[in-house]
Amino acid sequence: MSIHPTRMPLAVYANENGEIRESGRLTLSGRSGRASVIPELSDLIPLPDGSDFFVLPGRLPVGRDKRGNRVIIDAPAGKKALAVAAFMAPAHTATLICDFEKMDDAPTLPLFAYSALGWGDGRFWVAGFRSDDDRRQKPGRYHPDRIKKNTATALRNNKNNRLIQHLGKCCLTYNCPAAVNYFMGRFEAPLPTSPTCNAQCLGCISLQPSGCCPSTQERLAFTPSPDEIAEIAVAHLEKTGHVASFGQGCEGEPLMAADTIEAAIKKIRKATDQGTINLNSNSSRPREVARLSAAGLDSIRVSINSARDQCHAGYYRPRDFSLTEIKESIRVMKNDKKFVSLNYFILPGFTDTEAEYAALSELVSDCDPDFIQLRNLNIDPDWYLDEIAPEENGPGMGIRRWLTRLKTEFPQLGFGYFNPPLQGKAEGGGNRQGSRVGGAGGQKPSKDLGLLDLSNL
Repeated sequence: MSIHPTRMPLAVYANENGEIRESGRLTLSGRSGRASVIPELSDLIPLPDGSDFFVLPGRLPVGRDKRGNRVIIDAPAGKKALAVAAFMAPAHTATLICDFEKMDDAPTLPLFAYSALGWGDGRFWVAGFRSDDDRRQKPGRYHPDRIKKNTATALRNNKNNRLIQHLGKCCLTYNCPAAVNYFMGRFEAPLPTSPTCNAQCLGCISLQPSGCCPSTQERLAFTPSPDEIAEIAVAHLEKTGHVASFGQGCEGEPLMAADTIEAAIKKIRKATDQGTINLNSNSSRPREVARLSAAGLDSIRVSINSARDQCHAGYYRPRDFSLTEIKESIRVMKNDKKFVSLNYFILPGFTDTEAEYAALSELVSDCDPDFIQLRNLNIDPDWYLDEIAPEENGPGMGIRRWLTRLKTEFPQLGFGYFNPPLQGKAEGGGNRQGSRVGGAGGQKPSKDLGLLDLSNL
């Protein structure tokens, strides 16, 4: 059961040295979309282990006085004060974003999520909740020296596999959780494949135009061969019974390399029937999805920021697709009795508006996905809202209320944060969280997988 504060935490700010200080008298304020709001105590949880702090340049910190008025925080002795936010550890979903007063010269923020943060009773509190009990990206799960040793050994023993060499850089340079898990032989393994894309996502983490916010990782520069892919996937699935996923943050759109992926899947399934082969995708090409399903693809994670055409197009800036093709890809997988997740990017005050809820409900009713992954949208919230919803979008109902409504209206849906393994022993502690235990078309998650109780959110 979640722990919540008994009284409202104090607002915090960062001083000129980047040190986080409490305001002393002002309490925490949060944001839902463009609206400044007073958090509910039930919105707040202890800051999860492994979370990061971000000082927000060009943004003044704010808090609430005893009457609930919004007040800009001044640092002592006239020193500079800046807003500070939390970037929560994986498996947690934000309910409010950081509140701040933006200055005229404020730069665009890097591609992270910025959750409201406060201090009280000797600890930090953050606006969010745990959305998945899976341990696959738990901070500190491996000793750093062991990661380096395993990775170095694999790179030395696989000098001719370009994909393993690429993942080595992802692991050692970017500390990519998926790459780390691969080299440690646990949980879900990444299979980046495509250096190209048919979208120009506003928040793309591997390719941004010059002068914009920086990308957080380097994009794959080649297309691996089916043999290189299968060499990774077969050994990993045989060992773990977990998941191997095409479509990673360090690549473009995997459906652009459908021929390579189709051949790789056939090689994998010829060698082993263990584990789940998954595709993380913008799902823009239903014909290619059908080919991959026929080859042996088990599940697909469909990434969307919005179920509304205009808002979806504003974020993805697609070259040759729309929500029409995405919905058709979902239907293709469902007709083949395969498992479908929505990788639904969450931004409080946008995701939980009535208009967005109605559009998502229509998509779920029409296409019948199995699972929704409650992923935080990593982007400057003002930049996103200016580009995607420049007009008034309506107030948010609150992420917890939004989730409760979804669970009530669609009791067949599962909820979580990660791709669930659908078969095999899933060594490494993978979870298939949600309100439904069975998967699509008779597929089931691993026997040892538990359920995450979201009833108290």
